[in-house]
Amino acid sequence: MAKLTKKQKEAQSKIEKGKAYTVAEAAALIKEVSSESFDASVDLAVRLNVDPRKANQMVRGVVTLPHGTGKDVKVLALVTPDKEEEAKSAGADYVGLDEYLDKIKGGWTDVDVIITMPSVMGKLGPLGRVLGPRGLMPNPKTGTVTMDIAKAVSDVKAGKIDFKVDKTGIVHAGIGKVSFNSDKIAGNARELLTTLVKLKPQAAKGVYIKSIHMSSTMGPGLAIDTKRFTEQ
Repeated sequence: MAKLTKKQKEAQSKIEKGKAYTVAEAAALIKEVSSESFDASVDLAVRLNVDPRKANQMVRGVVTLPHGTGKDVKVLALVTPDKEEEAKSAGADYVGLDEYLDKIKGGWTDVDVIITMPSVMGKLGPLGRVLGPRGLMPNPKTGTVTMDIAKAVSDVKAGKIDFKVDKTGIVHAGIGKVSFNSDKIAGNARELLTTLVKLKPQAAKGVYIKSIHMSSTMGPGLAIDTKRFTEQ
C-alpha cells in the first residue's frame, strides 16, 4: 500500500471516521481536504439499488447543473450546411459533417460532446465502435440528436450533463470544481440527486439510494447521509 503524503494525512485527519455528512457539510469539507495542485473536479458516486442488466431498471438521464461544470466543454456539431451558422453562433467548437466523420474514422475524438440531427444519425452508425466506448455517441434521450441545434449546444455549454448507471449500479458524475464556493458545489449535487430520485424505476424495490460519496479528483471520499441530502 502506498504511503500517504503529509498533505494526504492532513486531509484524512479532517474527516470524521464513520460520519455521513450532509451535502452542505461535504461541499465545504471537500474544499479543505483537496490537496491537488490544480483545480480538481468534484465528483459524486451514487450507488443505486437497481440491476442495470434489466431494461426496466436502467437509470439514465440528463441534468442541467445550476452552476455549470466549471469545465470548458468541447462540442462538435455534426450538421448539414444549413445548420452550420446556427451551431457556430451557439458556441460549438467544431462544426461540419463529412470532414469530421472522416477524422473520427481515423481515430480523432478530441471532444466532450457530439450534437447532431436525426437525418445525420445514419452516417454515425458505422462509427459506433469508436464513439460508443468513449460515451460520445449522440442519443435523442440525452438531447444530443435534435433539430434545435442552437439550444442543444447552449445547454451543454451551460452545464447540461448526461449520466448513466454503470454495470455495478453506480452513477458517476462531475458536479463542479474545487474552486467553486461550497454553496455552488452543494447546489449542483442536490440537483443531480433530486433528478436521480425522479428517475427511480418502478421495478426498483426497497431502498433506492444505497450510498453517496463526494470526492475531488485525487482526494479522499466523503460519505453523504442518504436520508438528508435534500437539506440546505
